[in-house]
Amino acid sequence: MKLKYIYLVLVILSIGLFSCSDNPINTLTVTNNAAFDVQLNFKGTLTDIPAGETVQLTDILQGEYEYETVFEVPQGATYDASESCAGTLSLNAGTKIMVIYVSVFDGTNYSLSASITTSDNLSDGWPLGNPIGS
Repeated sequence: MKLKYIYLVLVILSIGLFSCSDNPINTLTVTNNAAFDVQLNFKGTLTDIPAGETVQLTDILQGEYEYETVFEVPQGATYDASESCAGTLSLNAGTKIMVIYVSVFDGTNYSLSASITTSDNLSDGWPLGNPIGS
């Protein structure tokens, strides 16, 4: 009888252990509030984000990843992009990062900016540094 209880406990314990994930899911949410479409070059993949749309990338492993932004410019206009449109993202276990693109077009110059926020703690005591690059 004792042996049955031991087997039952072992089965319940193994199910509990196997259902645990090694790495919590990291997500990157990109919202394009710019006037034109943008593309995010992240992890060797170009992701289209049409104007007014939001795209979410999930199941990203922990680590540091470079990203670049490719964007449309009105014909004949000059353009510039903020420094935050390219850089390095650091993701820890369970990190959520949101990128919001906005633009200004004054008829001759198109300017694109990216606002980046993260769910990670950025306090001085955080051991891994700034998750949105330096």
